[in-house]
Amino acid sequence: MSNFLLYIKYPSWIHPEIFPNVPVLGLLRWYGLMYIFAFVTAFLILRKEKNEGALNAEGYTATDDDIFSFIACGIIFLLIGARVFSTLVYDTSGRYLKAPWLIFWPFDSVTKKFTGLAGMSYHGGFIGGLVGTLLWCHWHKKPTLKWIDAIVVAIPAGYTFGRIGNFLNGELYGRITTMPWGFTFPHAEPFSYSLDWVKDFAAQCKMVVPEGLKLIDLPRHPSQLYEALFEGLAVFLLLWNVRKHKPFDGFLTALYTISYGFVRFIIEYFREPDSDLGYRISKDGSEILYRNTSLLNLSTGQILCSIMILGGLAFMAILYFRNKKKAAPCTPEN
Repeated sequence: MSNFLLYIKYPSWIHPEIFPNVPVLGLLRWYGLMYIFAFVTAFLILRKEKNEGALNAEGYTATDDDIFSFIACGIIFLLIGARVFSTLVYDTSGRYLKAPWLIFWPFDSVTKKFTGLAGMSYHGGFIGGLVGTLLWCHWHKKPTLKWIDAIVVAIPAGYTFGRIGNFLNGELYGRITTMPWGFTFPHAEPFSYSLDWVKDFAAQCKMVVPEGLKLIDLPRHPSQLYEALFEGLAVFLLLWNVRKHKPFDGFLTALYTISYGFVRFIIEYFREPDSDLGYRISKDGSEILYRNTSLLNLSTGQILCSIMILGGLAFMAILYFRNKKKAAPCTPEN
């Protein structure tokens, strides 16, 4: 059996830059391009929902200008929230607290090389985007729950591109695996080949190890692609098929929050937590991050997803009982 069927070597021709080593064009990055694809996809889906009448209210018909303005406002707040949350929650160096202007500084402070806004948090983007869309609906006096229901249908489709961008960057990779679709990511932490368990693991993957090799990259779950497939495409298909059958406004918003949180919580078991954060809850006391030693060891992402699930369930319950009360027939008093 060939090595290709037992693990996949991350393609050496993939770089974060679309045109590496090319002046000016070298500033263009796959991750940024994926953001553009994501926003265009969200616009097209939202416009289709608009054409279906999902955004209309009594005496009002939504326009393409409304959609563009709505998405633009959401994007601005999403990027702010994603970046600020990332620097406050996921960065442990404290440099952004000492120099907050670096949060939106797109150059490496040491090498002066252009890096873009490296480090974005989904959960921060979720909060920021929610605030932006709420403000837009308030400013433009639009039916808030209708509009947010519409945008949450579009979000996971666009999110798919974001995780593909992470894969092209070779970041946010998963834990080690013997599955035949495991990738040897170039920026992942290598392991000492002098360790017996590393030799056994490499043998299970039928890896060809050059004589005298001291460090080896072991195959890892392509967790970015898992997220693109399940948190992105699968959640999108769920919401897309439910959108015309929602029982009340706000239902899709709650369903998105619950479904994304649940799927992301599961995939976090395959994704390696940030080394400087480790587990927020470690039931067995293990500090091993490259493999799952207990289902009760929870990462930062899983804690935040748990909050999303509980928040989504509470929001759905509130809306359900509120709408049930409105629908109840009024009985005349004697």
